[in-house]
Amino acid sequence: MLEEQLRRIDAIKEASGAVDFTTLPVVKIGVIGGDGIGPAITRATKKVLERILAREINSGTVVLSDIEGLTLENRLRQNKPIPDETLEAIRDCDVILKGPTETPQAGGGVANIESANVAMRKALDLFANVRPVRVPDLGIDWTFFRENTEGAYVLGSKGIGVGSELCTDFTVATKPGCERIINAAFEFASQNGKKRVSAVTKANVIKKTDGMFLEIFKEISKGYPGIETDEWYVDIMAAKLIDDKRRRSFEVLVMPNLYGDILSDEAAEFMGGVGSAGSANIGARHAMFEAIHGSAPRMVAEGREAYANPSSLMRAAAMLLSHIGRHDKAARLGAALDKRMFSDKKIEITGRPDGATCDEFTDGVLVEIDEA
Repeated sequence: MLEEQLRRIDAIKEASGAVDFTTLPVVKIGVIGGDGIGPAITRATKKVLERILAREINSGTVVLSDIEGLTLENRLRQNKPIPDETLEAIRDCDVILKGPTETPQAGGGVANIESANVAMRKALDLFANVRPVRVPDLGIDWTFFRENTEGAYVLGSKGIGVGSELCTDFTVATKPGCERIINAAFEFASQNGKKRVSAVTKANVIKKTDGMFLEIFKEISKGYPGIETDEWYVDIMAAKLIDDKRRRSFEVLVMPNLYGDILSDEAAEFMGGVGSAGSANIGARHAMFEAIHGSAPRMVAEGREAYANPSSLMRAAAMLLSHIGRHDKAARLGAALDKRMFSDKKIEITGRPDGATCDEFTDGVLVEIDEA
């Protein structure tokens, strides 16, 4: 494991510069349905992209390509988090729109395969997980920068069991890994007029990995004298996000993998729950955009997938549009979602028959796009 991580450090150092998607003559967008409610909300979101990108699709400057094979059944059958042919198809795309995928739990009587998300982040080196949460009425405008390829998740399937009474798992942090996510957070703040970047760790207890993350944060912050910084332990940050006075001061937050996963889910509750927030996974060459929620197998088992909320994946699609340089179209989609989620034209989705269906919500968003 240590040799693998040392090789990864060398790969990070040797990586070439980031792709500027605005200069590509053709942008290829891969579309993955995933598991559970994934296919339903992905079809809905693809329909929105087809409408808003119709001119580029017709001219051939944007290509939407369906990618098969990332279902739980196929992954279990091949005993791989991402089957080889599926990963090849993913690599052939510039950006990915991905529905949620299911990861089997340990002890569930099935193969202990790694999360498809974790595997994709590692394979494509998608080191920055970016999750915006904005609720103007509450004074909330947060952007979470979560390190995506290290921390407690990267070795999650490689823990050790000693007999029946002792288990241990591993977490990992590297200097170049910490540097690039922290640099990304400060660059975002600098380019978007943000005045504060907050580091979130548990460096008082997790002294080696979190300690290094925090020290690197302090060092990089010296290069941004116009940006205020502060440091928080993850447990206190979880409390302060619900503190009406304190939470208004947060803008950009940067943190290791596990903390980012938990806190951004908590933050999404202010915007309507995890079904309402999108997520970007950014690397130098590729990017993947997804909903922040899971595949909701219970909804499918209960026959409620028609009532799945596609707004989280649509928010991710807006981030995708911005990433490939279609900022005006990203703004149109964001505004359409705001109207159908927050205004007097709101379409209520509850996940049950007392609310709208996925298709009804999607049709409402399409109306707003056409009228914009």
